[in-house]
Amino acid sequence: SLRIHNKQYLLNGSHMNNLYNRIAVFRAERGTSRRELAEAVGVNNQTIGYLERGDYKPSLELAMKIAAYFDVPVELLFSFKPFESVANTLRRAAAAGDLSQ
Repeated sequence: SLRIHNKQYLLNGSHMNNLYNRIAVFRAERGTSRRELAEAVGVNNQTIGYLERGDYKPSLELAMKIAAYFDVPVELLFSFKPFESVANTLRRAAAAGDLSQ
């Protein structure tokens, strides 16, 4: 099952070294600057840049603050596995007829 596969994937330590995020995607979608997000969650705006590039891993508290700012579950913003690209997601949705016109 998918749950068992994901658990095995996470338990394999080599994948735990990377933490992927979609902060930049959510910022762009909402028209939010790094500075605005940083002020809202109580960090320096450079920290947001470090997070987006993967140079810095957020604390659990910071990850939850960012998720709360965008009003989404934390797992929509952060993952141990790479996120599918937005272009691929849109193509897949269009092929499935999921995009409204």
